[in-house]
Amino acid sequence: MNLSMRWPRTLASRLSLIFLIGLILAQALSFGAQYYERYESAKDTMLGNLETDVSTSIAILDRLPADERASWLQQLQRKNYGYLLSEGEKGAPMDMGMPDAPIAMASIKDAIGKEYPMTFSDISGPNKHFQVHLKLSDGSPLTIDVRPAMVPLSPWLPIVLLGQLALMLACTWLAVRIAIRPLTRLAEAVDTLDPNTHPVLLDENGPTEVAHAAKAFNAMQARIAAYLKERMQLLAAISHDLQTPITRMKLRAEFMDDCVEKDKLWNDLGEMEHLVREGVAYARSIHGSTEESRRTDLDSFLDSLVFDYQDMGKDVQLNGKSAVVIDTRPHALRRVLVNLTDNALKFAGAAELSVEAKADGYLSVKVMDRGPGIAEEELAQVMEPFYRVENSRNRSTGGTGLGLAIAQQLALAIGGSLTLSNREGGGLCAELKLRGKAGQ
Repeated sequence: MNLSMRWPRTLASRLSLIFLIGLILAQALSFGAQYYERYESAKDTMLGNLETDVSTSIAILDRLPADERASWLQQLQRKNYGYLLSEGEKGAPMDMGMPDAPIAMASIKDAIGKEYPMTFSDISGPNKHFQVHLKLSDGSPLTIDVRPAMVPLSPWLPIVLLGQLALMLACTWLAVRIAIRPLTRLAEAVDTLDPNTHPVLLDENGPTEVAHAAKAFNAMQARIAAYLKERMQLLAAISHDLQTPITRMKLRAEFMDDCVEKDKLWNDLGEMEHLVREGVAYARSIHGSTEESRRTDLDSFLDSLVFDYQDMGKDVQLNGKSAVVIDTRPHALRRVLVNLTDNALKFAGAAELSVEAKADGYLSVKVMDRGPGIAEEELAQVMEPFYRVENSRNRSTGGTGLGLAIAQQLALAIGGSLTLSNREGGGLCAELKLRGKAGQ
């Protein structure tokens, strides 16, 4: 399996994983060092006490009368070792030189080995232990039964460890949240960056790196806005300068004798004038947000639009009701719907508008026709400026290729989105989704 597939994809999860692994390893090393030190300290203490206790206990038993020794065994019994007044159990002989010899052997031998000869035996079984066999001064056998055990853990230690783990998790979550929050705000600002609206500046306070990134983003927004404004002014200036010579050329063409060349020249001048106007309209559509928002009754707005077309003898119908009043820019919204409706009339001769209020708070306005539609691979491209499905230069069919681009820009400017899709049975559906709250 590819290891890269196992690595978390989000920065928050990656930082959390790194912090947690590092803290858990550091905690494990700290606990291991403390436990080892505690083990060594407890072992030295236990062995020291073992030497003193064993030498004292054997001295007591050796000086007691034989019939009183059994009554003292209970008092001399310890948690890890005890005494038997017998030869003990049979087991495998043990020697001090064995690599796995218990360390207690050396302590016992050092404590009493000079006065009492002894042997060691390893007793196997469920609870493995070893025994020390010796004889008291009167020849009576005595066995020391040693049951080695690990240093016991305090009952509160697991609770402390769980508390430390919870504290590490809380600190990790807080650290990751503090580290990720500026990036999240920056990502949200990038996602909502809209040159058509007034820029929303990021807060430039905080750590140096965060403040620097916020300043850079705010500066980028300002540069983009300045560039778009300059482009619009440039196109407006070009349009103004071109309209004057085009008008003069039209006037001169009026004085020409009627001929085929005059008609061709007149048509070419009309094409140029239309193209200039559409270009300026596209540039201004980018700044459609300059229009003030107003509360608009959507049903009345659509009725007025459809009635205007019907008064001109156009086959345009409206279906559905939304029963809502929305805050929008009515001139920009009207331009979007007019462009879509004109396209439907151009290619199908008829248009059908429908409006629907979605459950998620969105409003859907569809402009549908039964024309030839658009190839699936070209649905996204037709939104680009100057792209035309119809390659003809005829204004009645090919146009300038800016109608849908203008509609797309104005849809974004009013906080909506425009999508195209082919209808079942033939035809095109242009759906305008309006964002924002709708109210009565």
